[in-house]
Amino acid sequence: MSLEILQPPGWARPKGYANGVAAEGRLVFIAGQIGWNPQTGAFETDDMAGQVRQALANICEVLAQAGGRAEHLTRLTWYVTDKQAYLADPKGIGDAYRSVVGRHFPVMAVVAVDGLIEDRALVEIEATAVVPVDG
Repeated sequence: MSLEILQPPGWARPKGYANGVAAEGRLVFIAGQIGWNPQTGAFETDDMAGQVRQALANICEVLAQAGGRAEHLTRLTWYVTDKQAYLADPKGIGDAYRSVVGRHFPVMAVVAVDGLIEDRALVEIEATAVVPVDG
């Protein structure tokens, strides 16, 4: 797969995300994933970082169905129900992110919302990936 991080000259390097990504391969679109156990539909934590970890794990599990891995992620859009809780724990959220995705930082946006369909959900993350095409 061809993946290029787009960083305009003179721009400050972003921390924890990329300003742009150009990629070639098979496009994979992943629906918003929340921080629950996908087999049971039960939340195992009401902690923002814990739900982030689970939502990202769910994304990677769906991505694996297309033959993809975390490093194939090109875009993540996060919807958080509590902006202050998100901002209050950058270390915990960063640790959760790196434990699932590693040190791969695609294009990202974080949007604060009033609520999500699942009342206990603190975060929902949707993803786009580009998986290499064999041959």
